Amino acid sequence: MADIRAVQWNSANATIDLIDQTLLPTQTVDFICTDVDSLIDAIQRLVVRGAPALGAVGALGVALAMVEADREGWSEQVLQERVDAIRNARPTAVNLAWGVDRVRPSMVDGIDAVLAESAAIIAEDEAANHQLSSLGADWIMQAVERRPLRVLTHCNTGSLATTGWGTALGIIRELHARGVLELVYADETRPLLQGARLTAWELQHDGIPYVVQADGAAASTMLRGLVDVAVIGADRIARNGDTANKIGSLGVALGCAAAGIPFVVAAPSSTVDMSTVTGDDIHIELRPDDEVTTFAGILVSPPEARGFNPAFDVTPARYISAIATERAVVEPDGVSPVSALVAPADPSDVVK
Repeated sequence: MADIRAVQWNSANATIDLIDQTLLPTQTVDFICTDVDSLIDAIQRLVVRGAPALGAVGALGVALAMVEADREGWSEQVLQERVDAIRNARPTAVNLAWGVDRVRPSMVDGIDAVLAESAAIIAEDEAANHQLSSLGADWIMQAVERRPLRVLTHCNTGSLATTGWGTALGIIRELHARGVLELVYADETRPLLQGARLTAWELQHDGIPYVVQADGAAASTMLRGLVDVAVIGADRIARNGDTANKIGSLGVALGCAAAGIPFVVAAPSSTVDMSTVTGDDIHIELRPDDEVTTFAGILVSPPEARGFNPAFDVTPARYISAIATERAVVEPDGVSPVSALVAPADPSDVVK
């Protein structure tokens, strides 16, 4: 699936071309962003999602805003306001703002400079995904004796969520390539079914054995001894090692703790936010009620029902066995040396 590109800049048309992930797995259709409003719509409707992919979208979004500014004759103030609107389109995932902030200084040198920096972000992310996958797989193989491995994952962390290869799903791909993977349990990931729709789609195309299970089955599956390790992604990693990820991730961590199996978080170093002290400081996005009170457009609750729909939850560091980035793997144990995850890379360095 390394050839799947969820985010691309179309230089011929000066647009951002996205795989519309709201239509997968039944339709593979591109969503073309021609202006800032269409890009923000795509971000908020989850046409594009996943922390690393949002980092690329944030960077390319600056270029798209510059194209629109030139076309519409915006003032510099309006341009900067529209760039801010992209930056703040989703508050929990740190990579969106990070991508905007990284290319923003290049705006003074023109759109080509912004696009060059965006291309660097994309290339670095894919390389980071491969490196963290190797480090994460090494750690799992050292920590878990059983072969072949049975892995549980939650939400989607593959090519669709990144610029290529994947983070947690990248580790799963690496384990599969090493011939040590037996089965993947893919949580459906309610309410928008990123696991059932997207992760299953990627696993199917890769020929990796998998089953889709209801989110509510995860703890039971682990306590029955059917899982050896859980691997998930992250949208933000706080300075103390707390991690924010798709809602339901905390339940997986608690299930792992009860079952006595490792719970591993995988993300690029750009997801580590040293300015966020703990998970308590992470803003949790609340999404529309109807995502939980309806299913495929059909009302499944009383018409008067209100929905509570947090998009993310926070897993405290004490429940995390290991965090893998392209820099290193750390074992938080309640006091996480998170700075090792963003230190200069040493390919042989696995920090414990």
